[in-house]
Amino acid sequence: MPATIIETNNTPFAKKDIDPVTLDIIENALRNARVEMDATLVRTAMSPGIREQGDAFPLIADHKGKMIVGQFGSFIDGFLRQFDGTLEDGDMVLLSDPYSCEGAVSHNNDWLVLLPVFKDGRLIAYTAMFGHQSDIGGKVVGSMPINAKSVFEEGVRIPPVKIWRKGEYNDDLMKLVMHQTRKPDWCQADLNALVASCRVAARRVIEMAERFGDDIYISATQELLARNHRAMKQLIGMAIGEEKVSFEDYICDDGMGYGPYKIKCTMWRDGEKVILDFDGTDPQSQASINFLLNENMFKMFFGIYMIMIFDPQILFNDGFYDLIEVRIPEGSLLKPKFPAALSGRTHALGRIFDILGGLLGQKTPEFLNAAGFSSSPHLFYSGYDKQGEWFQLFQIGFGGIPGRPLGDGPDGHSLWPGFTNVPNEFLERYFPLVIERYETAADSGGAGLHRGGNGIHMTYRFLCEGTISIHDDRWFVPPWGVNGGLPGKRARKILEKADGTQEIVGNKVEEIHVAENDQLHFITWGGGGWGDPLERDPDLIGKEVVQGLVTVNGALDYGVVVNEQGIVDVGATEDLRASIRAQRPELSTFDFGPDIETLRANCEQETGLPAPIQPVWQTMKEPK
Repeated sequence: MPATIIETNNTPFAKKDIDPVTLDIIENALRNARVEMDATLVRTAMSPGIREQGDAFPLIADHKGKMIVGQFGSFIDGFLRQFDGTLEDGDMVLLSDPYSCEGAVSHNNDWLVLLPVFKDGRLIAYTAMFGHQSDIGGKVVGSMPINAKSVFEEGVRIPPVKIWRKGEYNDDLMKLVMHQTRKPDWCQADLNALVASCRVAARRVIEMAERFGDDIYISATQELLARNHRAMKQLIGMAIGEEKVSFEDYICDDGMGYGPYKIKCTMWRDGEKVILDFDGTDPQSQASINFLLNENMFKMFFGIYMIMIFDPQILFNDGFYDLIEVRIPEGSLLKPKFPAALSGRTHALGRIFDILGGLLGQKTPEFLNAAGFSSSPHLFYSGYDKQGEWFQLFQIGFGGIPGRPLGDGPDGHSLWPGFTNVPNEFLERYFPLVIERYETAADSGGAGLHRGGNGIHMTYRFLCEGTISIHDDRWFVPPWGVNGGLPGKRARKILEKADGTQEIVGNKVEEIHVAENDQLHFITWGGGGWGDPLERDPDLIGKEVVQGLVTVNGALDYGVVVNEQGIVDVGATEDLRASIRAQRPELSTFDFGPDIETLRANCEQETGLPAPIQPVWQTMKEPK
């Protein structure tokens, strides 16, 4: 039964013509309100994941629940269909259970606050913010067990509940929720920050409506949606063909020894509408790498990708959703059946962006991106310090961003544009560890006319006994290159004991014991290269050798002969490039590296880890 909106004023909003100046003022005021939401959040939250890294996503929607500004797409229509209750002035809703909101939040750690904004008895907008809570209970510290087989192992699940009802705070409910977490101080502060951010945005919306009038404000939001629809209609007609194109990529493993897992998407245009069909994606995993992909969320991903490639000036919002149809098979990795575990969904989430790049560039290779969004590396470290106080760290690491039509991929950058790294000084101040190394991993970015971004080599020295967990990907299947660019290097993790012995550890592991002065070398993947490496400026390679981004041996992938001082041997370089051109095959649009079976055969020799075992899924036989 859908939600019931209770309004004391049933006067419908009147449609008004909006002049361009007023529309521009309201648009930028909404953009600024979104920025203010973020600023309020980081000044109020306590956990490093939100305060330092910005793992939170704001949204301001119109009175019907369509996002006008935001980052993750609107979930409100799905929420309104699922929420069997009322919404009225003074209410505020909290939820974290992905199954209760059609995957609008994708694992239990993401707490979402939704505020319906009323003015003079009428619902005029929604504001919302969700952020990743560093701990919500469950079987492991950080509440993201990669080996979970059920969502019930992943911490407290919060269905849509009112934390404020008609202006009254539900204190008993929040005491119950906070009782489930290992870090109630962080959790409560972060929740307060989410609430404050929503209230700030609500005030700004009401101020705009008071300044321009309710009808003008509502009409402006509808025009912003309509403008986005017109722009996306043009982009879709230009970039998407009626002929079907398909692309597939793989999640390396599930942390329980099985993999890789295929994600496949086929795209075509039917009239004005784009169809995106995930038929051929592998069935859901027994582990937690499943990703309950909300269709509207994927429409937003598609729109962001289209806009950032073809016309970055467009304000992306929900206006274009009726131009896209998303088909996801039930029981697949991207639409698992309850109660499938979801906490490790980040790897599939990152891989979706690589797949979008592979799809959208096939018709127009000049706009093609290489692979490299790929995942979102996580490190967890917890224990008792030497004063007997409990500590726990959740940190998101960065890999190499792919080579692009406009230039090199950034080195060691987040999948999400708004994320930042946790400053090393912060880590060393608040946790018992020392950062011995923080640098780009030379040569990890795929060679190309535009180099793939290098991954990061970060070395932690632990000052207290404790446990660590690692969640990462792209250690088995490399990030592919495009238009002649080479694949990026794969991720790896090395645990160096205090006595100097080293052990290669997996990229999805739980609760590894570390002793005082043990070191972890946390090395992430590089982005794939874009374009022919032999076309890259040799002098630029020389500068990158000096900067530590490319080694002397790595320069040979570009056909460049250079010394440690960055001085290029011009004659030798010309000869080497001529020799490479004469011997290599014709350049292909995609360079995936070796096929899966070759990767599997060479896995232990190349990575030091056993190859993942191909998953086998049971299928129901049809009755005779």
